Amino acid sequence: MKTPQALIVEDVPDLSQIFAEALDAAGYNVTCLADGLAAHTYLQDATPDLLVLDLHLPRLRGDSLLQHVQQNGRFDHTKVIIVTADAYRGQELQKEVDLVLLKPISYRQLRDLSSRLVNGMDHLHTGPIGER
Repeated sequence: MKTPQALIVEDVPDLSQIFAEALDAAGYNVTCLADGLAAHTYLQDATPDLLVLDLHLPRLRGDSLLQHVQQNGRFDHTKVIIVTADAYRGQELQKEVDLVLLKPISYRQLRDLSSRLVNGMDHLHTGPIGER
């Protein structure tokens, strides 16, 4: 069985590391990038199973990267998790992506997310998840 691939695009190193640890524990091979342009370049040759995407990124905004992914049929099976501090924008995107996480993200949220990932991506639901 192929190891699932995850791409984390987050410019806050501590948050990126926490996501990477959670996804690694869930069995994903994880790649972390800190800006939208680097992610766009990476996605020219890669099709991750999961994309964790911050909306506010340097060099190329997450919104633009999301649009690229949504318009390219190669990513039809890629699950997308949006990470944002903008509750309004998160609400707007909740029907377009698999999950919206609102910053700040708690350890409990990450633990719960990891558990859902271990049990299969179909257990993700759409909608913003705030602090619990």
